[in-house]
Amino acid sequence: MNILIKSATIIDPRSEFHNTTQDILVENGVITKIESNLTNPGNYQEIALENLHISQGWFDSSVCFGEPGFEERDTIENGLKTAAASGFTSVAMNANTHPVIDCNADITFAKAKGANHATALLPVGALTVESKGVDLAELYDMNTAGAVAFYDYKKSIANPNLMKIALQYASNFNGLVLSFPQEDKVVGQGVMNEHVTSTRLGLKGIPALAEELHIARDLFLLEYTGGKLHIPTISTKKSVELIRDAKAKGLDVTCSVAIHNLYFTDDSLIDFNTNFKVLPPLRTQTDIDALKTGLKDGTIDMVTSDHNPLDVEHKKVEFDHAAYGTIGLESAFGALQTLFGTEQTIKLLTQGKDRFGVSESSISVGNTLDVTLFNPNTEYVFSKSNIVSKSANAIFENENLKGQVYGIIANNIIALK
Repeated sequence: MNILIKSATIIDPRSEFHNTTQDILVENGVITKIESNLTNPGNYQEIALENLHISQGWFDSSVCFGEPGFEERDTIENGLKTAAASGFTSVAMNANTHPVIDCNADITFAKAKGANHATALLPVGALTVESKGVDLAELYDMNTAGAVAFYDYKKSIANPNLMKIALQYASNFNGLVLSFPQEDKVVGQGVMNEHVTSTRLGLKGIPALAEELHIARDLFLLEYTGGKLHIPTISTKKSVELIRDAKAKGLDVTCSVAIHNLYFTDDSLIDFNTNFKVLPPLRTQTDIDALKTGLKDGTIDMVTSDHNPLDVEHKKVEFDHAAYGTIGLESAFGALQTLFGTEQTIKLLTQGKDRFGVSESSISVGNTLDVTLFNPNTEYVFSKSNIVSKSANAIFENENLKGQVYGIIANNIIALK
């Protein structure tokens, strides 16, 4: 791949060209020159776009694509197309498929289906067999096949001894264990945050306590066993405090927050729109403020779109019976920019790579090109026309967002809209 990228503003604190506008010459997929005005040396393809900005490729630690088994929701091929169009050069794909991805052969299948795309697919294996929370899955075999972590997507591990054993066993090969933070018996039949709004709407609530109890338990287990723990999609003020204290103790724990949990409060459910039914549920403004503080001080290590396509049969039903989840890849950049501005947004979208074994490549001469191209200034209303996914369960539909993604150049492939 030989290309010349013209007049790109580089947003990359690791690069000596950070916050400067440069031409970038790429030959055989490697950056060979970065200068203010380069001539085309060999009739290479030139990329020149309005207000072009460029950063290291973005990473998402939690996406779902459906395949195998739920191709009506989305496929791996279209999911990776969606990720590329949304600016992500690597994504960690969850195991909530049918059959559940819980063995060496399943990881091999996912990697094969995800090969030869601009966006790299990183398979996450199930932590337990069929994600039933009873017996550990084949963690080491999946690790050798290429699994980057182990997680029963949106399913908590009720048995503390099982989680203890998982942390101990995975530590033998430096494996990363994910634990969904929810105490199911406290949740009961709850479907949204337990607060004033749930009372007003007559919906059963999910108390913040359900999340915080589970996190406290897992942090005790981590302190006892050692190992590597990642807590996905936290949502409450107390959860931030618990993880901040654990890090101060030196525990090897990281966590993420879903972008929609930074943007919407539980008041958004006033119209019973099932696109706002997510797990963990939307919380209060107090929680959002604490989550933002956690991002700024490093307590929260990364953001995720928590992209989960669901077909209309699972969403166009009564609120109590609707499935949890929203698509989020397509709206991730625009939503974050609306909240944080460009540099902080890029920082959030590139954090977390190391935790999931993704190599980072700064925009510097001699490095392989792995970049996202975007215009941070475009403002628009997110609508169905912005959706690339096969499913349209978008929590950000009709929201005013800021920032247009042009696409990515990664894995020696140009994937621009």
